[in-house]
Amino acid sequence: MISNWDKSFTLLLKSEGGYVVNPADPGGRTNLGVTQNTWESWVGRSSNEKEMRGLTPSDVAPLYKKKFWDACSCDDLPAGVDYLVFDFAVNAGVGRSAKTLQSAVGATPDGSIGKVTVAAANGIPASDLIEKFSQIKTEFYQSLPTFSTFGKGWLNRVAAVKEQAILISTDKG
Repeated sequence: MISNWDKSFTLLLKSEGGYVVNPADPGGRTNLGVTQNTWESWVGRSSNEKEMRGLTPSDVAPLYKKKFWDACSCDDLPAGVDYLVFDFAVNAGVGRSAKTLQSAVGATPDGSIGKVTVAAANGIPASDLIEKFSQIKTEFYQSLPTFSTFGKGWLNRVAAVKEQAILISTDKG
């Protein structure tokens, strides 16, 4: 739902944290969940450590809104499911999040959320969809070669996002 953008963005930033450079993370230099490559693509030029360290929520909000929230048709998804899909799109990619939603609703997983996927998502109780999506997401993370390094954090995030999604879906978030 369109009214959930601000809430979802705030929750996402809590999950993503601040400036990080982890040699084991293929994303490289990251701040507020935005990798340097993503930022450079967004602004259309090279960036540096100083700029990446200085990113603010207001800097990255338009990027997240367009490249992730809008790309996943989150305004059209049920409350709670919108946040769940958005968060996973940021963490694993728009296509992966779309395919996960499509698998969870029984639609053909083509990686693009359209009218059929939106209708299917709106035809399932949000709590059931949140549960199914979270299970598929967990299985995806467990299949990754970097699970031994990042798995505990990913599974903690799955649980936290699922809990918030349920609260949002019941208007308690």
